[in-house]
Amino acid sequence: QVQLVESGGGLVQPGGSLRLSCAASSLEYAAIGWFRQAPGKEREGVSCISSRDGATWYKDSMKGRFTISRDDANNTVYLQMNSLAPEDSGVYYCAAEIGWPMVPFASAWRAPAIYSVDYWGKGTLVTVSS
Repeated sequence: QVQLVESGGGLVQPGGSLRLSCAASSLEYAAIGWFRQAPGKEREGVSCISSRDGATWYKDSMKGRFTISRDDANNTVYLQMNSLAPEDSGVYYCAAEIGWPMVPFASAWRAPAIYSVDYWGKGTLVTVSS
């Protein structure tokens, strides 16, 4: 079991920045990252990072604005979010997967309706509004 605890959400003005943190109870996962769910919308993959080789994946609309990183010494993953817009608002969930043979990296983030992660945090709310 891996427990995940998010922090860092809050209210920010359009164009602003936030850094989310996810503290993991262990490093027993193959990939870890973030999903978000806006009101009335399905949960979508935002970004993830491989624990094996540091490979990263970003949803297209986040490329160039969001950066995921990990601090293995502190079992923490970060999501730096810049140039935030109102459509970035939602609950951001940290999630991790243990990895399965024949399932490509980031599959659960690319296609959450088909693949699933193994562990979820409880989420942190991000509100982008003036």
